[in-house]
Amino acid sequence: MGTPGGFRPTHVVPADGMATWTAPEPAAGGVALDALLPVELAEAHGNWARIVCSNGWTAWVDGRLLVALPHPPPTTGAPLATSDDPRPLLAALERSLATYRRLVDDWTAGRIDLETFRDGTRDLRLGAVLDGPHAWLLDLDRGRWYYCDATQLQTFAAVDRERRA
Repeated sequence: MGTPGGFRPTHVVPADGMATWTAPEPAAGGVALDALLPVELAEAHGNWARIVCSNGWTAWVDGRLLVALPHPPPTTGAPLATSDDPRPLLAALERSLATYRRLVDDWTAGRIDLETFRDGTRDLRLGAVLDGPHAWLLDLDRGRWYYCDATQLQTFAAVDRERRA
C-alpha cells in the first residue's frame, strides 16, 4: 500500500483542504493539502491517520476529517431483484436489534456473563442506514443490501457470503 504504482485512493481531503503533520503529534506541522485531493489511508492511531498521496508522499492528518470514497460493493453474481413490501425485513431487523439491546442490558446489569452475551449475539446480523426518507437495509438471509423508499425494496448490492464467515 502507498506506492505510486499501487495507489488506490480510499478517501479525499475535505472541501476546505486540510493541514498535515510530519508525525502524529501537534508540534510536527506540515503543509496544507488541496481540497478534494484523493489519498489512501495507510494507518490510523486514534484520531491521527497516515495518508499516502498518488505520488507516494505521506503525511499525518486528522483522520476524522477525511471523506471516505465509496467502493463498489461485493457481489455474488446473483440477479438483482425488487420486493414489494419492506415490512417483513423491517420486522426482522427490529427483532434482531431488540435481542441485541436486551443482551446488552443483561450484560451491563450483571445478569449474564460475557460468554453468555457472546453466545446470544453469535448469529445476530443487522445492517440499516436511515437518512431521512431513504433507507438501506441489510438482509443477510438473502445476501442483499436493499434500498427502501417506503413502498418497496430494491436490491442495492449483493453480499459476498464467504466474507462474513
